[in-house]
Order: sequence, then C-alpha cells, then structure tokens
Amino acid sequence: MIPEILPADVAQQTSANLRRRSRDLLASRGGAWVVSLSLLVSLLALLPIAFVIGVYLDTGWSQVVPLVFRPRVGELMVNTVLLTVITVPLCITLGVTLAWLTERTNLPGRRAWSLLATAPLAVPAFVHSYAWVSLVPPIHGLFAGVLVSVIAYFPFLYLPVAATLRRLDPAIEDVAESMGLKPWAVFFRVVLPQLRLAICGGALLVGLHLLAEYGLYAMIRFDTFTTAIFDQFKSTFNGPAANLLAGVLALCCLVMLTVESAARGHARYARVGSGSAREQRVVNLRRPATLFALLLQIVTCALALGVPLITLGKWLIAGGLEVWDLPELLPALEQTLLFGVAGAALTTCAAIPIAWLSIRSPGRLQRLLESCNYITSALPGIVVALALVTVTIHFARPIYQTTITVLLAYLLMFLPRALVSLRAGIAQAPVELENMARSLGRSPSHALWLITLRLAAPGAAAGAALVFLAITNELTATLLLAPNGTRTLATGFWAMTSEIDYAAAAPYALMMIVLSLPLTAILYHQSKKTAGR
Repeated sequence: MIPEILPADVAQQTSANLRRRSRDLLASRGGAWVVSLSLLVSLLALLPIAFVIGVYLDTGWSQVVPLVFRPRVGELMVNTVLLTVITVPLCITLGVTLAWLTERTNLPGRRAWSLLATAPLAVPAFVHSYAWVSLVPPIHGLFAGVLVSVIAYFPFLYLPVAATLRRLDPAIEDVAESMGLKPWAVFFRVVLPQLRLAICGGALLVGLHLLAEYGLYAMIRFDTFTTAIFDQFKSTFNGPAANLLAGVLALCCLVMLTVESAARGHARYARVGSGSAREQRVVNLRRPATLFALLLQIVTCALALGVPLITLGKWLIAGGLEVWDLPELLPALEQTLLFGVAGAALTTCAAIPIAWLSIRSPGRLQRLLESCNYITSALPGIVVALALVTVTIHFARPIYQTTITVLLAYLLMFLPRALVSLRAGIAQAPVELENMARSLGRSPSHALWLITLRLAAPGAAAGAALVFLAITNELTATLLLAPNGTRTLATGFWAMTSEIDYAAAAPYALMMIVLSLPLTAILYHQSKKTAGR
C-alpha cells in the first residue's frame, strides 16, 4: 500500500530538496565561480560605506567636531529636513489622489490621465528646474524647491499606488460596506492600509532623490548637502570638509531607510487565490467632484508637463537654427549613448551572478550580498563619486578620471535596477532545463548561458534599458568623474545653463527627454503587467 503524503511532508521534502540542491550548486566549480563573482561585486558595492567610515577615522574626532557641528551644517540639515517633511507628504497626497481618480472613479479620459501622470518621469529633474527658472527668474529657496520637487517626483508615488489599487480584492470592500461603513470610511479603513507598502516604497524613492539631487537645487539657489558638497569639492578638491559632509549625507540616507523599514510594519498583505473574478469597484463622481478632479488633473499636467515643454519650445524658437550646434550636440549624444550602452552592459553582467544565486540558491549569504548593493544604491551619486575619487587617487591612480571610473560609479549606483528585472526573468526559467543541460555534459556556466539567460533575456533587456536611461540623465557623478573634455547631454546642458545661455541648453534638454520617453513607457507597462492588466 502506498503511504499517503501529507502537505506538511511535501513541504518538508521540498525544503530539503531545495537545501540539498543549493549545497550541490555551491559545491560545484561553476557555483563557486558564481559565489566569487557575487562576493566581488558586493564588496565593491561597500566601497562608499567604507569611504564614509574611513574618512571619519582618518580625520580624527578633534577635527570632526568643528567641521560637522558648525552653523553651516546645521543650516543644511534644517533645509534638508524641511524639504523632506514638506515634499514627501505632498507627493503622497497628490500621488494617491491621482491614482484613486484614474483607477477607481468614472473620471472622463482616465486612461489618458493615467499615462499623463507617468509622463513627468521623462523630464529630468534639473530640466524641470531650468524650465521654472526660465519662466519665473526670481524663483528660489524652499518654496521653489518644494514646488519643483513635487511636480518632478510625484510619479514615484503614483505608479506603485495605481498598480496596487488594480490588484486589490473588491470583495473586502463589499464586506466593509455591508457592515455599515460609509464610502469614505471604507477608503481610509480598508483601502488605504493595503496601500501602505506602495506608499512607503514610493516615499522612500522620493526621499532618496531629494537627498541626492544636485542640478535641481543648484539652479534655484536652494542649498542642500549635495550642492554644498559639490561646491566644497570644487573649491578645495577632495578636502576633509566635503568628505565629512558626504558622511553626514550618507547617515541621512541610512536614517531614511530605517524609517521606511519601520513604517512598513510587519502586517501581511498577501491573499490566497486571485480574489473575486470581477472588475474593480468604480465610484461614480457627481458633477462638482468631476469638475474638481478634472481641474486637478489639468493643473498637475500643466505644471509637470506644460511648463517644461512650453519653455523648451520657447527657447528653441528664440534660438532658431543657431542653437542646433551639431559639432557640439552630436559628440555629446554619441558620448551619452556610449556611456549608456557600456554602463548598461557592465551593470547587467555584474547583476547576473547575484540574481542567479537569489533564485537558484537562496539563503543568508545571498540575502547579505544582495543587501549590500541595495544599501549602496540608496546613497547619493556624489557620495559614490567622492569615494571613487579618493580610492583612485590613493590606490589606482592610472584609472583616476577615466571612463573606467565613470562606469564603476554607474555600476554601484544603478545595479539594483538590473538586478530586480534579472531576478524576475531567471525565476521564470525552469531549473529543470538547466539541470537537464548539465546532465548532458554542459558545465554550470554553459547551462546558465545557453538555457537560463536565454529564457531570462526579456527581463535582462528591461533591466538594461532602465540602467541605460538612468545613465543618460545622470549629472553629479559624471561631472566629478568624467575625463576632462568629456561632454554628455546632461553635462552639456549644465554647462550651457551655467553660462545663462538657456537657448543653447534647450536642444540638450529636448534630446534627453526624447531618450527618456522609453523609460516612461517601460515603467507604465510594467505597472500594468504587475497588476495583471
């Protein structure tokens, strides 16, 4: 008689098989190479953290105290805290409101408004600032920083919240209404708590961008840690003041990561099954509410898209054909594409061993290696750039201010973008096919290349595209690390705006927007796909 296998027994056997397979993979020669490469990439990712710690140890407490605890640092801290505590809640409010209107109401043209709410991501943040400074020259300070930051970064809240709203089970809301709750109470007591993870993740992205952004705040003359570090570096060239400010900024990032982790809580948000098989609940807006919702959408679209596009058009018309200086523009475009392609290829290749381990051999070591990359990517680009400047000057002078250093900075900053997409792609590749290739005499590396990576190619391509488009708009690290005479679209745009030649800067901005449009499409369609739509 065949014994009956209980579900618990099946789970134990499956877990044991996974552990045995993990040990076999790691013990194999190919597995050892994968672990070694993953370890190398993760140790490299810890370089900025080691730089911050090393600066404080090398400077000594006697010098740290007067440099860190001084009025200037206090002023920068106040600016940073005010910018964050005002901008992040505004982005949350605007993002959640727009997501609810486009996903849960009968707002006319809501699909078009959904796409338009994502479109501001195609405009680099410093181009938003350039547009507002061109339109209203006196604009500066905290108010300007909050205004431009909200219209530039609210899509980071809109996208995850909208995707989550599409996946919520409407039956839960039906139960809440059957218990006598009003529609507004259903939203605040049932829907909003289920959006916590999306809101926390989007708020973290906004907060990290606020800490890292340089061009936006430099143009509107609002001092932040990043602008102060850049100015200090340019004046003293890697002096202790700039390095210690970078350390304070890195600590601010770690505090923000800790706060976001605590805000997420430990509640469970998953459900068993796919939920009720019907469309989401749609709220029928009355005429006054519809008019208000349309007005909100129009104003948001006008501020986030109309201002930069109209300003660019004005400067392009005013400059005429003379601003299209092809001998300057074409090399900048070529250099941007070169950095983008090389950086995307390097970053994607570096993410392969870590992504493979996370799916084929999950465990504490893999989680530790992966966490190193996520923490480092949360640091501002200027901290990464200063770390590479210090290391290359002292230990690798031949690659100082070369393309190699620039590509390493891109690797450290953008590796998680490739890692997330690759991990999803490898998860969809059956491990049985990989094992079958190995049973036929293929080495683990050949099986990975011939089977798994081919099946994971769409995910790898999506990750590479996200890295490529992030590199095309990167400014701070490129300004500090690129070889002398190197000009990308971002640095060319910055050079023109620094000379107050806004007409000559317009073609650079337009080309960056054109290159960024695919990123908007990728993010928009990914959010639809994630939601099963």
